[in-house]
This record gives sequence, C-alpha cells and structure tokens, in this order.
Amino acid sequence: MPDLAVLGLPIANPVIVGSGLLTDQERNIRRLIERGAGAVVTKTIHPSPPTGLDERILRLPVGMLNSTTYSKRTVNHWLGVLRSFAEDGLPVIASVHADSPAELAALAKDVEATGCRALELGISCLNEEDGLDDDNPDRVYAYTAETRGRTGLPIAVKLAIGEGLHDRVRAAIAGGADAITVSDTIAGAAVSPATGDLELGGVFGYSGPGIKPLVLAAIWQLRRRGFELPILASGGVGGGRDVADYLAVGANAAQVYTALHTDMYDTLQRILAETRDLVGPGSRTPAEPAPQGATA
Repeated sequence: MPDLAVLGLPIANPVIVGSGLLTDQERNIRRLIERGAGAVVTKTIHPSPPTGLDERILRLPVGMLNSTTYSKRTVNHWLGVLRSFAEDGLPVIASVHADSPAELAALAKDVEATGCRALELGISCLNEEDGLDDDNPDRVYAYTAETRGRTGLPIAVKLAIGEGLHDRVRAAIAGGADAITVSDTIAGAAVSPATGDLELGGVFGYSGPGIKPLVLAAIWQLRRRGFELPILASGGVGGGRDVADYLAVGANAAQVYTALHTDMYDTLQRILAETRDLVGPGSRTPAEPAPQGATA
C-alpha cells in the first residue's frame, strides 16, 4: 500500500477503527493496533457523560442500532491511557466532546499534554437528549473554533450526513478543522414484533451497510464541489471492497466499526487482507495537506 498519513499520523494502511464501545478499553485498542489497524479512535471522552441512560445495542439483519453516548470512564483515566499510548508511539486518535465549546477546548488542551497526536471532535451524537436538532453550522463552528484556539493538535470534526452537510463542513473549515469524518450514525428505528413498540424505546443511531451508499454519495458530492480537506469515511465498511470504494470517491481513509462487533480481531484482519489485495502501491489516494495545527 502507498505511504499514508491521517491527521499528521503516519499510518500503515487506510483502515482505521472508529469510535465506539469496542474502543472504550485500553486492551482492545492495543490489540486492534497489534492486529494491523492503521489507527484507532477512542470512544468519545466526555467530562460529564449523561447518567441514568439505558445504553444498549440492537443487532439488525443489516447493521446495528445503538443508544450509547460517551465513555463512562473518567477524563483522568483517559489521560493516563493516552499518555501510555503516546509513550509507545501508537497511532491513536482521541475522540472528545463536552457540554460547551469552552469545556471541549479545555479537554483538548489536557489531551494534548499527554502527547496524543490527533483529535476527533465527536460533536454529532444523536443519542443525546437534543440529538442532531442542534447540529447546525453555528454550533459546529463554535466547537471547532474554540478547540482550535486552545490546541495545536490536528483536528477532525465528525459530522453526520443529511441536510446542510456542506454548510456544516464549511463551518468546520472556518473554525480551523484539518479534516472531517463522514458520517456519524444516522437516525434509525426498529419495531418489536412482540410488542409493536420501538426497540430500545425510541429513535437512535443506526450504523452498518445500509449507510454506505449515502456516505459514498456525500463524499463524492463534497469532492465535486471542490472541498479539498482530508475526509475520513465512516459507514458500512465490512470488507476491503468498501474501503476501496471510499478511496475511489475521494476519502483519504476509511473507518470500520459496526462489522467488528462480530469476531472483532478476525474481522479486522480479513478487511485488512482484502484491502491489501485491492489497494496496491499504484493505487490512487488523495494527498493529505499538512494539518493546520502541525508543528515541525
């Protein structure tokens, strides 16, 4: 595979493990990297994650619904873990969020002090009480700009596909983002055949193969409209063909997550092997410009 870099991190391949329950443990993150992941994104670190929520996942014939939000582990716990990763030179991206732009900026500064080398702003979780109703360009700009003002780390902003995506991407760029991740989960629901009620008690985040055509279209449209910043694709990766498809429409790398809920390490290694067969040294991948916050 060609030499790659994501958010200033040299990576061995374009397959990145995305943020979620599986990346809430140091052991899992280390083993995923040992098994060949180009990089791993932590579960989203939050200073005050919601309490009292019934957080579950529901497997569907195609994909998965989940009602989870953020890591329940403390910020201090994560700072220690991130420091350990940095000392070992591991390609780990810290996913972070907070209740206000100022809190997120302060958290990002603390993460930077651990030696962690890149951030993903997980600001688009629809499983929060307000969901994506508040995911508008002004909010995206406020969180991104405040964070950029407190840290020099490369920043990817994770956004969900849907109405106004181009305006939200413009807001992220204006706020100082170095990259975007597309897409966070989208609204989904399933009906219980036993009760007729919605499974998990409502509308929550859907991920899996069903989202891939939508994310492909979104990335293709962003590139066609002249957006040049690096894009990390996320949605429905279950094999090397999916990774190659995302690269073909202009993504710089692809995140895999939902598929790893089945035979996590074996599934990752299969995807990596298939990707190697499809993405050889002569393959074309978009060049990544130097991150805005990078230092020599």
